Amino acid sequence: MKLLHSGKVRDVYEDGHDLVLVATDRISVYDVVLPTPIPDKGKLLTQLSLWWFEEVSGLIKTHVRSAVDVPREFAGRAVRCQPLQMIQVECVARGYLTGSALEQYRATGAVCGVRLPSGLVEASKLPEPIFTPTTKAPLGAHDEPMTFEQLSDFVGLKTATDLRELTLAIYARGAKVAEGRDILIADTKLEFGRDSDGRLVLADEVLTSDSSRFWSSDDWTEGQVQHAFDKQYVRDWARSTGWDRRPPAPDVPDDVVAATRERYIDAYQRLTGLVWSDPSAGGPK
Repeated sequence: MKLLHSGKVRDVYEDGHDLVLVATDRISVYDVVLPTPIPDKGKLLTQLSLWWFEEVSGLIKTHVRSAVDVPREFAGRAVRCQPLQMIQVECVARGYLTGSALEQYRATGAVCGVRLPSGLVEASKLPEPIFTPTTKAPLGAHDEPMTFEQLSDFVGLKTATDLRELTLAIYARGAKVAEGRDILIADTKLEFGRDSDGRLVLADEVLTSDSSRFWSSDDWTEGQVQHAFDKQYVRDWARSTGWDRRPPAPDVPDDVVAATRERYIDAYQRLTGLVWSDPSAGGPK
């Protein structure tokens, strides 16, 4: 196989007419890869993505060709995929206000040009989910928010409209499933590409602890930071160190690594209803 690209978390290989997408144990915050891996993270992301790809397959075609026809050394953390012409945009759906969206709202009363009611606070549930795309920045750079009009100028009105509708539909499907399992999906980001026939296809990962904010529905309280089953725990630790968000990033302490791994496992188990075990050793696929 030929290595085509090494991203913050995933490595992409060319294998004949297919791509092999390999999720590593690397973790990034603020667009910087931390020096300390999270054990099993790559396998957890891959297995949760595969579960969700099945759940949303009725809404859109996915890029998955096989989760087992991959090199043995990547078993459990790799997916054989259909090559696509990727759309260079992060498609974000938000059902709750937090993170960079909360910062935008406090400054302007809007998020990516979408006006919101006054008086919203940390973790407020939005009147309805909103589509808030961003640029897809290269490694080392930061994604920037886009309005729908800017997205339309970039990809065309028809494609922008389709991306918005698909993103919100996938978010709605995921949120409904997750709520039945005591998890709120505050927000999520998706990526799409076009196949050789020009059809939009869901790619990369979907509704994982790296691409989404997962909160406990039992503990959700508006106006405060929520217990998160995702990498927000690492973001919060990184912010507490006083790190300036530029490379090199600090080493992650063992207790933070262990707690992060447990949160990823908890999310996987709650959402899928499966007990986590290493899929390369015969565990759940």
